[in-house]
Amino acid sequence: MNAASHEPAPLLDVAGLTVSFATEWALVPVVTGLSFKVGHGEIVSIVGESGAGKTVALLSVLGLTDRRNTKIEGSVTFRGRSLLDLSEREMRQIRGREIGFIAQNPMTALTPVHTIGWQIEEQIRVHLNLSRAAARRRAAELLDEVGLPNPAKALDLYPHQLSGGMRQRAVIAMALSCNPSLLVADEPTTALDVTVQAQVLELLRRLRLDFGLSIILVTHDLGVVGEMADRVLVMYAGRVVERGPTDVIFDDPWHPYTWGLLASIPPLHGQRAMRLASIPGTPPSFTALPKGCGFAPRCRFRFEPCAETPPRHEQGEHAALCFIDSSDRPRLREQILYPSSDRVA
Repeated sequence: MNAASHEPAPLLDVAGLTVSFATEWALVPVVTGLSFKVGHGEIVSIVGESGAGKTVALLSVLGLTDRRNTKIEGSVTFRGRSLLDLSEREMRQIRGREIGFIAQNPMTALTPVHTIGWQIEEQIRVHLNLSRAAARRRAAELLDEVGLPNPAKALDLYPHQLSGGMRQRAVIAMALSCNPSLLVADEPTTALDVTVQAQVLELLRRLRLDFGLSIILVTHDLGVVGEMADRVLVMYAGRVVERGPTDVIFDDPWHPYTWGLLASIPPLHGQRAMRLASIPGTPPSFTALPKGCGFAPRCRFRFEPCAETPPRHEQGEHAALCFIDSSDRPRLREQILYPSSDRVA
């Protein structure tokens, strides 16, 4: 028996996930060949600009895309069950109870005609079979944990009576209400101020340590990634262009797109730039993706081979799709991360 046979099975295993939307003309792929695993108690972060396909990938994993105009290929296995083969009724039994979901826009995630308390209590009663009084107590405890002021009163408020940050905290409380084993968090702290963001992140860390909660964290904030994640997937134009352990991605990034994302973070020490770096251009439309490397039109270092599909470079758990040779990588990366000009002391 080899050592691999002793490794525990991952909680979630996504392999070759490809998601295409039907248009008037053809099927348009928006996620291509996405593969990753989430272990028990592990935090995996997915980063990238808006339009990279991150949210579509998560919605497809959770069965929340419209099956009438969506084609999904590949496999998604959760606790040994193939989620893509389950009916909508079977998926509803898993969503909320075993997999919690924090939506990116709290206003569309909450029903405007019911109070916050009613919506949290309903999920608790459906999945945990508690009494109305017990569910209400649990809902108040959750709102208190996510930092909502006066949680007992907040239970009777409607979504429009809360600020954006308060609604986001209510959505987080709902996602955690049934103690799921996996939390899918799509930009969970975007609408929160820095103080409340720190409280929410600390709550997620505590749940991970105390209960082994696994988390898929989608965020634009690389500071949050560096603080929270064990592994990182960098997505661009529907593909993972780089992946690896968080410390490796921050210390030795391989892909020019990752370099651009890291360069946009203000440095905490040493010299600082007169202005923050930015990646020129905008992400491509999925209906007009460039041939070869999707990032080539925005890359300073593009050259003739980039018109073809880039090769996959791997070293242990670290991998990237790029034509840049490893011998040239440090010199080119330094031009993005540590430009010699345009800096002040």
